[in-house]
Amino acid sequence: MNLETVIAERKNKVIYRDGDRCVKVFNRSFSKADILNESLNQARVEDLGLNVPKILEVTTVDGKWAIVSEYVEGETLSHLMRDDPANTETYLEMMVDTQLLIHTKRSPLLSRLKDKMNRKILSADLDPVTRYELLIRLEGLPTHDKLCHGDLCPSNIIRTPAGELYVIDWAHATQGNASADAARSFLTFHLRGEADLAERYLDMFCQKSDIDKRYVQKWMPIVAASQSVKGNLEERDFLLRWANVVDFE
Repeated sequence: MNLETVIAERKNKVIYRDGDRCVKVFNRSFSKADILNESLNQARVEDLGLNVPKILEVTTVDGKWAIVSEYVEGETLSHLMRDDPANTETYLEMMVDTQLLIHTKRSPLLSRLKDKMNRKILSADLDPVTRYELLIRLEGLPTHDKLCHGDLCPSNIIRTPAGELYVIDWAHATQGNASADAARSFLTFHLRGEADLAERYLDMFCQKSDIDKRYVQKWMPIVAASQSVKGNLEERDFLLRWANVVDFE
């Protein structure tokens, strides 16, 4: 295995290219259960007819767990937006259309989104009143079974030279409500300091999906609270501010 070409570096992992393979190597502290779950999620999504890199193997590299998948040649939509800002709206539309396609799929063996969020809210650094109100709101929202990526953003979509769009990083995939998935994407833009792009994304998603924006907004404090259990201190503080706006509309 040749691990000389680094594609990307993250807090807990390094991603390499090895010929026609992509090797994601996790830090020793990363949960083995989470790594195996990520590979299982992606394997389940592979069968749904979406453009997803196929899992080739789960192995260890120098004592660290690694997921090996197909390498997809191309550029992420985030890189295209950076290098070709005049066409940002076009790339944003590619993302929204891809997300809506994902939401047409079903994968009944994936974890349920509401169950996952319930567990995370219980672990979040919230005062008891806010936690109770968020859990009550979560319980009252409709339970759907749509495929949700859980972290769809421009950096997780690759456009190939032939113009095909591939979706990567299925670690957070669940079955649930599409509006919760959209709320997650909206907050991701904000976390990256792209507030204007977040609003443009949400307007486009709601227009194309025929979903009332207020319905997506009902999910935002819930999604923010569930996401706050991970990430650095600055991200947690930002997300918890959203989570405390229980009556956000």
